Amino acid sequence: MDQVQGLNLSLEELKKLFQETPSGGNGLFFNDMEGVRAILTPADKKADFIIYEDKTLVFVKSQLGYPAIYELRDSGFEAPAEAVLMDLDGTSIRSENFWVWIIECTTQRLLDNPSFNFEDEDLSHVSGHSVSEHLEYCIQKYCPDKTLEEARRIYFEITHYEMKEIIEGRGKQDAFVPSPGLKDFLLTLKSKGVKIGLVTSGLYEKAWPELISAFRTLDMGDPLEFYDSIITAGHSLRKGQAGTLGELAPKPHPWLYAETARIGLEMPADKLSRVVGIEDSSAGVLSIRLAGFTALGVSGGNIEQSGMKPLLSGFHDSLEDTLPFILG
Repeated sequence: MDQVQGLNLSLEELKKLFQETPSGGNGLFFNDMEGVRAILTPADKKADFIIYEDKTLVFVKSQLGYPAIYELRDSGFEAPAEAVLMDLDGTSIRSENFWVWIIECTTQRLLDNPSFNFEDEDLSHVSGHSVSEHLEYCIQKYCPDKTLEEARRIYFEITHYEMKEIIEGRGKQDAFVPSPGLKDFLLTLKSKGVKIGLVTSGLYEKAWPELISAFRTLDMGDPLEFYDSIITAGHSLRKGQAGTLGELAPKPHPWLYAETARIGLEMPADKLSRVVGIEDSSAGVLSIRLAGFTALGVSGGNIEQSGMKPLLSGFHDSLEDTLPFILG
């Protein structure tokens, strides 16, 4: 049977993996109208896949009111890779639980309830996306009388305090732990001449301390000297300081990965088949694919429960397990 563009499976196979809906894209698309063959959504319902005979469009939803539509292209990979793009939280460093805890603490403050805890179903909505997306989800579900601005103020107060405590040795234990095999994986890529880009939806002020912490643990020196490119979601925008665009254009949008490869690593358009991205989150996987690259998944994140495995070219238990695919 004919494969659906960008998903490498037949429509019949995809209907068994995704949920089929009569409409999608906030009412912009309807099944069996204007060439639409099917509208599919994964388990986490963060995006709609609009299937045509000759193309697949992805409608990326937004908690903040700024959805977007992208074409999902096929991603043929040719080993060996010339560039590897890596996620930070969960993929390179095991810090996701810490940042979910910060969101949980923020919600406790908003509710004035220190015993509040997330439910299991919340976890895919408070990791992998931007801070504002996470907070907006919590507001809508648990405290609709609060504002995003209030939640962001509390979040950054807690974050600054906890980061300072960690730097001074009094903070949450094991907040930032390098993923198993990270050092050997990175050094293997370096020895083969593969460019390495680090990509995170995290704001610089939260991403940089955890990266420094991990490299100190691994005795690997300055991350700026090691990585060929590092792209974060920029700096937070708060009163009294300038910020950079990041909260509205993070993963699952393609721009962070696209900028890392095309600008940071100077990979030309005709070399996209030599680029592979590695992620543990559904948002990151979609970001890689929308940027036009092949995606590999590693366990430990929310890829399986989100239903996004069909977008992967491989799913592995560890970083080192990805090397045969990457190096050929």
